Amino acid sequence: MNKTYLKLSLDLDFVLIAITASLKDYVLCHKINTNLSFNFEKIADHEVYFKINEPALAFSKYYFYVDQGENEYYIVNNRNSEGFLIPEMNRVDYFLIIHNYLDPEDLNYIIRGLNKLPDIQVAAQVDPLRLKSKENLVM
Repeated sequence: MNKTYLKLSLDLDFVLIAITASLKDYVLCHKINTNLSFNFEKIADHEVYFKINEPALAFSKYYFYVDQGENEYYIVNNRNSEGFLIPEMNRVDYFLIIHNYLDPEDLNYIIRGLNKLPDIQVAAQVDPLRLKSKENLVM
């Protein structure tokens, strides 16, 4: 009998910025909107199933779309009361995920702008391919 295998590949073609900030998610988004001229809005939570027979864990998610360049920006909380979205990065509070091409100059502007906010301890780019739990970031 022949066996057929299904090979899945994840679309990890996005920029990932880890943010450490001891702020509520809506406060963080407000500060980013005000200081960096973004317009993040709350959307449905990002749900991840860690175990088959258990309900999904929900992580708050915010969205912003830019027509010019067709970039999609998401801010996703890394922690909730039951665990972490990316457990190996348990010191990170939020992830900024940017879909579509982003000019390196624009990326540096965003990272510098985030690091200038007094309530953000650090914002740094992370390679999603190096994460063990990278599948949890697929939107």
